[in-house]
Amino acid sequence: MTYRGHVKNGQITLDEPTSLPEGAEVNIEIVEGNGEQPSIWDKLKSIAGSVEGPEDWAENHDHYIHGTPKRS
Repeated sequence: MTYRGHVKNGQITLDEPTSLPEGAEVNIEIVEGNGEQPSIWDKLKSIAGSVEGPEDWAENHDHYIHGTPKRS
């Protein structure tokens, strides 16, 4: 038998009430693509602006990454 549910506060909560016996062994299958996963942009927001580097990093990033001549 299959029951549907969601993770809330780190615990699995079933969508419909059921009376499973205490200690029942269950298998959990993750359903992909439910739209509740954070996007890569949401994940990157937390580190945006955290890279420290020279003051001219934006203008001369090719120099620092690839070794091209600096822009003045």
